[in-house]
Amino acid sequence: MIAFHAVSVRYPRRGVPALDAVSLAAPRGALTAVVGPNGSGKSTLVRALVGRVPLASGRITVDDRSVDDAGRRALATRVAVVVQREEPAFPLRVHEYVALGRYPHLGLFRAPSRADRDAVMGALMRTGVVHLVDRSITELSRGEWQRVRLARAVAQGGDAIVLDEPTTFLDVGHEMGVFELMSRLAKEGRAVLLVSHQLNLVARFADHIVLLHRGEVAASGSPADVMQGAVLERVYEWPLVVTRDPAVGAPALVPLRAPSRD
Repeated sequence: MIAFHAVSVRYPRRGVPALDAVSLAAPRGALTAVVGPNGSGKSTLVRALVGRVPLASGRITVDDRSVDDAGRRALATRVAVVVQREEPAFPLRVHEYVALGRYPHLGLFRAPSRADRDAVMGALMRTGVVHLVDRSITELSRGEWQRVRLARAVAQGGDAIVLDEPTTFLDVGHEMGVFELMSRLAKEGRAVLLVSHQLNLVARFADHIVLLHRGEVAASGSPADVMQGAVLERVYEWPLVVTRDPAVGAPALVPLRAPSRD
């Protein structure tokens, strides 16, 4: 549903491309995860999708239609995006902020319908922030703010949701809650594209993993295909082993202590 076709991105004054002919697809009904070390190009993929950085080459499509041809508002009715960094600009109440997710469907003059209000309340409930509805977003903790931003994306609806590091600042329980929710949204038929550093959680929940390294695809496939010790050790430049999660049997990465220099 969302597809990157040989996408390359270059930032000014950088000698190498941030993305170099990267191709990947995030189909409906699946959770697709993009992983990799810092600086590998993960967040650049999301920035390219929302038009924050221009493409040097390649194209990005939603259902085989270029995002450049669709128009940003039309795209927003179909694809909800949670970027990595966003600071609240105005002291809105939580319910007002989450309701902004419905704006692409409303435009300037149509009042929210019952369906819009239900979508907002459903998103608040699914992300566990109903108790925050009357709180100002400027008063939230970082973890609460992250969950409220996720609620806005869920309220936005559409066919797909794209998230850049959605579990930043969250504790273990809320991390698990986000991954469980993303898995459910995928099973309900949405395309879910998730950028994350949490390799072990990704291995538990993702249907497909794309491993980036220095702007290129280093590996792509099922968790078992990508979570290979030799591949991960080369990409992350750290000694490690891959074992099995005793709870669910998924691959699990265990970083090792650096070799002693004594």
